[in-house]
Amino acid sequence: MNTPPLPTEDLEHILEHTAHSWANARRTRTFITGGTGFFGAWLVEAFGHANQRLGLDAQLVVLTRNTAAATQRLPRLATLPGVSLWQGDVRDFTPPPGRFDLVIHGAAESSQQGHVGDHRHMFDTIVDGTRRTLSLARAAEARSYLLLSSGAVYGRQPASVSHVTESFTGAPDVSDPSSAYGEGKRAAEVMTVVEAKATGLSARLARCFAFVGPHLPLDAHFAIGNFVRDALAGGPIRIQGDGTAVRSYLYTADLAVWLWTLALAPNASGPYNVGSEAPLTILETARLVASVCAPDAPAAIEVLGRSLTGAPPHRYVPSTARAREELGLTQHIGTADGVSRYANWHRRGVAT
Repeated sequence: MNTPPLPTEDLEHILEHTAHSWANARRTRTFITGGTGFFGAWLVEAFGHANQRLGLDAQLVVLTRNTAAATQRLPRLATLPGVSLWQGDVRDFTPPPGRFDLVIHGAAESSQQGHVGDHRHMFDTIVDGTRRTLSLARAAEARSYLLLSSGAVYGRQPASVSHVTESFTGAPDVSDPSSAYGEGKRAAEVMTVVEAKATGLSARLARCFAFVGPHLPLDAHFAIGNFVRDALAGGPIRIQGDGTAVRSYLYTADLAVWLWTLALAPNASGPYNVGSEAPLTILETARLVASVCAPDAPAAIEVLGRSLTGAPPHRYVPSTARAREELGLTQHIGTADGVSRYANWHRRGVAT
């Protein structure tokens, strides 16, 4: 099943807030993994839009396991200026010939690929894919490398920490197999900074938190996506836990602004948290989705889990002070507006 293109207003939003960065992409060649996934689809379409509007004469090579399946699901890939597909698995792909200026590594197994619970596969894919893309960056004489990492590298955020910073030294629990994703990303970060130290590669680490927007699955482990699915179906919105966990959501057009800025800014280095600083409990998120998707008749909300007496709520909220102060990045689109745009994008897809 193919998906609708991104809204023009979102592509224009990205272009407006990255206009100062695209000069650094003129006549460059970039290689990206994960370019047909949730984050990658935004990066690729934003690139095509900027390439056309600004006359960048730039090239973007997108790694995908199956080019035919990718173009069937995302048919506009074949029409985006400067974008081409390269078939291969991130763990062992044959590198495209020629030099690259920038490598963006965003591929990781997801629920859409049927590997939830396969912790060994998850870990190996993250680590082997990072090793392979760093090898490409070295052979292609790339100047910069952007790793799409995760806030999962911090492990469980203490209840006493309202917004976790890049200097937080917590880590995933290695005795828990479900830590494979966070530990895989930690290993990928270490591999990246070791390569940067050895070769002079400019390494940028984007520790991504939670997001809402087009291409986020409606039927995976992302609570806000499931809530929008339930609301669009008329409800009820079902909360699997007790609703006390705290998250924050950055709209994906802002995500694309942040990631392209990190990729192209000459002064970016090291880790940056990427996300929203505006916290919401899961119950508050469900209520927001209900009111936004059907303001005249909000869907009912069912809380299926029970709270543990005395247990602090789980938090997953970043501090983005470093990105704000060093790169001028900020949240432009509020969560309610982001949910509305996400729901409308799905409505357009159903209508077509």
